[in-house]
Amino acid sequence: MSAGLDEILTAARTRLAAAPREALGELVEPRRVLGIARAPRVVPRGSAWHLGVLLLTDDAVLATGEIVRARQEAIRGYTAESQRRRAELAAAARRGGFPEGAVVHIRWRMLDPAATGRDAASDPLAIRDGVPLVRWSAAGGYVPLEPYLDERIELLLNPPAGAGI
Repeated sequence: MSAGLDEILTAARTRLAAAPREALGELVEPRRVLGIARAPRVVPRGSAWHLGVLLLTDDAVLATGEIVRARQEAIRGYTAESQRRRAELAAAARRGGFPEGAVVHIRWRMLDPAATGRDAASDPLAIRDGVPLVRWSAAGGYVPLEPYLDERIELLLNPPAGAGI
C-alpha cells in the first residue's frame, strides 16, 4: 500500500470517528427445507462510512455496490423489472433483521489497497506518479483521493439543508 494512501485513509477515519455509519449486508439465499425454497434475506456484515464510491470501515476500504432502504414486503405494481428487484432487495434486508428504513449496502466489494495500480482488485482506487486517486464514476476519470474524501467527509458531517428528506 502506498504510504500516502494509508495516511489519507487513516486521517479520514480519524475525522469520521463521530460521523454516522451505514449498514453493510450480504444477500443470502437460504437452503431449501423439504424441497421448499425460502425467501432470500440480507444479513448484517458490519457498518461503514459511505463516501461516494467508497465505503470506509475501521480496517478496510470497500467499493460501493447497491444501496437499499429496508422495508416490509408489500404487493405493488411495477412498470420496470429493476423496480421490482430493488423492492425485493429492500424486503430481503427487512427479513434479515434491519430496521424499517435503514440504509443497507449490498454487493459491496472489498478493495485491496496493496494492489493499487497493479490490477482490478483496487478499482476504483489507483496511484499514478505517487498520487492516490479515485475514479468517482464508471465513465469518469480519476481525481485525487484526498480532496475527494475531504468533500465527501464534509457532506457527511454537515449535510445540506433538506438532504435527509
